[in-house]
Amino acid sequence: MRNSTHRKWTTASKLVLPVAALAATQSLSAELRDLHLNYLPRTEDEQARIATVTAAPDDFSVPQRFEDLPAGAATVRARTDADAFSQPSGNLSFEQELDFKVGNGLFKKIWVSSPSSTLASDGLGPLYNARSCQRCHIKDGRGHTPNGPDDNATSMFLRVSIPGGPEDGYAEIKDYIATLPEPNYGGQMQDLALPGHPAEYRLDITYEEIPVALSDGKSVTLRQPTYDAVDLGYGPLHAEAMLSPRVAPQMIGLGLLEAIPVEDLLANADPDDMDGNGISGRPNIVWSHEYGTPMMGRFGHKAGMPTIIEQSAAAFAGDIGISSPLYTAAHGDCTVTQVDCVNAPHGDGDAREFEIDQVGMDLVAFYSRNLGVPARRGVDTPQVLRGKQVFHDTGCASCHTPAFVTHRMEDRPEHSFQLIWPYSDLLLHDMGDSLADNRPEARATGREWRTPPLWGIGMTEQVSGHTQFLHDGRARSLLEAILWHGGEAQAARDTVVSMPKADRDALVRFLESL
Repeated sequence: MRNSTHRKWTTASKLVLPVAALAATQSLSAELRDLHLNYLPRTEDEQARIATVTAAPDDFSVPQRFEDLPAGAATVRARTDADAFSQPSGNLSFEQELDFKVGNGLFKKIWVSSPSSTLASDGLGPLYNARSCQRCHIKDGRGHTPNGPDDNATSMFLRVSIPGGPEDGYAEIKDYIATLPEPNYGGQMQDLALPGHPAEYRLDITYEEIPVALSDGKSVTLRQPTYDAVDLGYGPLHAEAMLSPRVAPQMIGLGLLEAIPVEDLLANADPDDMDGNGISGRPNIVWSHEYGTPMMGRFGHKAGMPTIIEQSAAAFAGDIGISSPLYTAAHGDCTVTQVDCVNAPHGDGDAREFEIDQVGMDLVAFYSRNLGVPARRGVDTPQVLRGKQVFHDTGCASCHTPAFVTHRMEDRPEHSFQLIWPYSDLLLHDMGDSLADNRPEARATGREWRTPPLWGIGMTEQVSGHTQFLHDGRARSLLEAILWHGGEAQAARDTVVSMPKADRDALVRFLESL
């Protein structure tokens, strides 16, 4: 710690938290049932068909069947404007589209402070990162790092915790790494506040330029970030505070990710690297406040949330300071030491009971589940097909699993039995020292991250107006993102560095087609 007003750290520091081996996949699958889904068991014939359509390709001269429809029947046309990620899934009914639009209104709603005459929209803060969901997930796409010293980090914030615990319920989870909220600042740091309340901090970022030589004699410059939490408003951070920068991820296809059977995800887990390929994917297992049981995490940069509604409720509480039936504190993430924040006026107690009630949460979750995935572009062009072969030959598909088939569900036909192409296993992987944030989350160590889905990644600039990637936006291009890979992905990264330029360009072009 530099002094009592700010805290500086770099993500390049080294800290490895040992985690014991997982239980066998079959027993995990039985324990981590998809409790939130009403689904029908698959028949043997269906299992055989699924194995066929999701098998790795052996012919890269032509696209695979249905590859141009990454979300199956839910796929939407690829628009050419910034609204490409804001379309309802292609297979919603007319009545469902109405629910989608109402949920969209709540997602974009600008919350105001209490007391207010707008009783349906008050309860903001008192400490917060944004006044609406849309302010972070801009156009339902990827957030960005601050644009200069005068730009706040609206779509970027810092998670914070200290060693300790175990928290309630987590004692049931094998290999859970116990943490507690930071005593003065809670679970995340808010850089905005209502009048009369100091903000918790201001985020400063500086970068060190790191050149990487490529096979053709050219080089790419990476930028290593150092984060500085300055102007701390509530005293010094705990001496053992662990902070992790996070940029808001894109929103498309979430309901389909939620509908992938847990056993299919666990089939890709290999924590002891029994196949010897250097890849050791592990599921994060988290305590579900919604269902009161351990569940597999699927959402968030470290797979720290099990369901969309729980992820949404946590974001309302932490990002905006809005209470809900799952996160009931009207003061959001304020700690007991922030007395003025805890005692400030809030929006609970009227006809809503909470600042957003269960009906509102269900509509926001419906909207979040049904943001459509755009169709692939150029899927049959020679360069894209060559890039796809490079992607598989290099080993990228070992973590970025191309295809799954979702559960067969009677109550969610729009997500039911769809062949989807998210290019993610949703598992945790050790990404090496350079990407380590050194902050555990449930079972995820400080070096592990969830494999992010790649669908839609080629439309990032069109939707979000930038090409910043990875959990903290440090990569300014898809190639830079690849070059930051380490740990389990080190061999694949080194192969990309040494391959002919034509193959490297084809790989990037393939990613741009997703």
